[in-house]
Amino acid sequence: MPEEYTNTTTFRGARFVASDLSGVTIHDCDLSGLKVTDALLHDVRISGELERVRVNDVDVTGFVEAELDRRHPERVQVRSMRTPDEHRAAWTVIEGLWEAVLARYDRLPAAAREERVDGEWSLIETLRHLVFATDAWASRTVLDEPMPYHPLGLTHTFYPREDALALGIDLDARPTFDEVLEARRGRAALVRRLVDGLTDAELQRVCTRSPAPGYPEETRTVARCLRVVMKEEVEHHRYIVRDLAVLEARLDS
Repeated sequence: MPEEYTNTTTFRGARFVASDLSGVTIHDCDLSGLKVTDALLHDVRISGELERVRVNDVDVTGFVEAELDRRHPERVQVRSMRTPDEHRAAWTVIEGLWEAVLARYDRLPAAAREERVDGEWSLIETLRHLVFATDAWASRTVLDEPMPYHPLGLTHTFYPREDALALGIDLDARPTFDEVLEARRGRAALVRRLVDGLTDAELQRVCTRSPAPGYPEETRTVARCLRVVMKEEVEHHRYIVRDLAVLEARLDS
């Protein structure tokens, strides 16, 4: 088994020279300021939030973002939301995207819903995370509920385990797909009710609670919170359709 380093600062500022780093997996890590020079980068895959990323002195950030927007126009739609009607329209698109994903999974063996592709979250884990995102950014912030967290929710991987447990979240739960789907659909219905009742004044209302203990205490409007909810939806949809294509290809081979 390869060595695994979790929640460590051991390599901050480190310098690797003439070293064999082939096959290394870096997941959910802060690589700000990373510099790779005179290296062999064959068959390299990078997934993450890109900003000022240069490859052979060419800033590829804009190209990557433009291509992602072309492939997933819902990203642009969410970023462009300003009016209540635009929020409602974006959520309608998101609802359709996820129903299409679930229909594709229905054509696969049931075990595919729990299968991780390249170590990324499975469908069940992804839906559990979206439950948490809705609880944090809709129920707690917008609706001002102090402890709205479903026990089957799944926090971000960087969120401290003890803090998640304090929220009543069972990180070790192994729920069935039907249990997760019930929670997910309940949260999606909640967002539908929120966007259906939106007004211009409501979008600008300032929310007084942070999404969860440990999050920065900042000024957040309803519009900002709903944008986070929908960004989570479209980005995780992008990840899951990427992995779903792998599972479908295996079935067809």
